[in-house]
Amino acid sequence: MNARYTSFVAVGDSFTEGMSDLQPDGSYRGWADLLAARFAAAQPGFRYANLAVRGKLIRQILDEQVDRAAAMEADVITLVGGLNDAIRPRCDMDRVCGLLEEAVAKLAPSCKQLVLMRSPGRDGRVLERVRPRMEQLFAHVDDLAARHGALVVDLYGADVLRDVRLWDEDRLHLTPEGHRRVGEAVWQTLGGTPEYDWTGPLPPPAPRPPWLTRRTADARFARMHLLPWVHRRLTGRSSGDGRAPKRPELLPYDA
Repeated sequence: MNARYTSFVAVGDSFTEGMSDLQPDGSYRGWADLLAARFAAAQPGFRYANLAVRGKLIRQILDEQVDRAAAMEADVITLVGGLNDAIRPRCDMDRVCGLLEEAVAKLAPSCKQLVLMRSPGRDGRVLERVRPRMEQLFAHVDDLAARHGALVVDLYGADVLRDVRLWDEDRLHLTPEGHRRVGEAVWQTLGGTPEYDWTGPLPPPAPRPPWLTRRTADARFARMHLLPWVHRRLTGRSSGDGRAPKRPELLPYDA
């Protein structure tokens, strides 16, 4: 596999940018960087670009990233998008699916292998509320992959990725261990030699915290994450406004 793939471009939103896999310098790493590092370790001169930006909707991904990624003519392109649309109170999923189809139609002919994903979901009330939208989106992903020769990484079907311990305190982004498992999942889907079973269960959980501890955590989540998210929705702003991609050019990757 490594002899065939010499370049990789990642397209998407915060999931692909790497939140919340925080590094000591304040940057985010994430599954795409981990995957690029695996490639680069075996392929001298391996090139990598990451165009993903947090908060982007599928329309923005299509307008701001897709043509740019297609022009790079990389061997591998990953595309993950649409969930930022799906979790909003009002969402036209037929429109989202149509925009995703447009993106796939542009990217698939421009690379050796396009990779799509059925994104993971954290157990809880948010997942149950948006599950029908997610499953409509993922059914469309499967259909697009079949028609365009893309691979699909089924993260949604992996029970371990629903475990709350693999999700950051914002309840929207994976922990470093979650990103590590996603990177391994994509690596194996592309034909890489498995390093471990990324679907393997976590150790047994600790006893459930007391009621007051859980309510304190809920209050902190609302104050630090939920209310700012709602405020951005009400004011028409996004966490990615004015933010540039972390690796905008397809350049050799020094892991």
